Amino acid sequence: MAASGIDTRSIQDVRTLAEYSQPLLDFMKELPPDEKVVLVGHSLGGMCLAIAMEKFPEKIALAVFLTAFMPDTVNPPSHVLNEFFDRASPAAWLDTVFTTQDSPSEPRTLLFGPEFMKQKLYQNSPKEDLELASMLIRPGSLFTGDLIADKKFTAEAYGSVKQVFVVCGEDLTLPAEVQHWMIENFGAITDIMDIPKADHMSMMSKPEEVVKCLLEAAGKYT
Repeated sequence: MAASGIDTRSIQDVRTLAEYSQPLLDFMKELPPDEKVVLVGHSLGGMCLAIAMEKFPEKIALAVFLTAFMPDTVNPPSHVLNEFFDRASPAAWLDTVFTTQDSPSEPRTLLFGPEFMKQKLYQNSPKEDLELASMLIRPGSLFTGDLIADKKFTAEAYGSVKQVFVVCGEDLTLPAEVQHWMIENFGAITDIMDIPKADHMSMMSKPEEVVKCLLEAAGKYT
């Protein structure tokens, strides 16, 4: 995604979730017309997944939401993020740093602190993965201001793609009750899978279980 990984841009230079998702959208655009892919979105990546599903439903055989934000087709895209923030107490963010906006066009940013990462993101993950993540962490954004004004996703495009949600039972960042609320709120999920002991970074804490879920989902629904 933009301002992530090898992309050297600052998050302040990425104004919207669509801009943040542009690398994924570019990839989808270049796919041959006769090819379909299975997409997996984790955490905020679920919103990026939704944008790709809305734009390229015919190219996506299956969308997997791995403890990820999953919007519906009734409310604005910001609805699930607002619910998430409403359910979280300020104290739950520990040493996470939030920035204020200098102008309405700038996204509000957040930077996870070391205690938040240790206690809420990687609490079941190997220590070396936490240490590496702590060295590579960069500011991010949930783009809530941008999403409030965005059009809702449609049942005809986004809602037409098969969707599987993988619930991570010991996720302390996006708790299981919020994950189940999103599933109920969407109301048209294809399947639900569970990894009971996975933390938010499930690909680190329970990699074999994640792979098993992905292979099973792809085998059943593609």
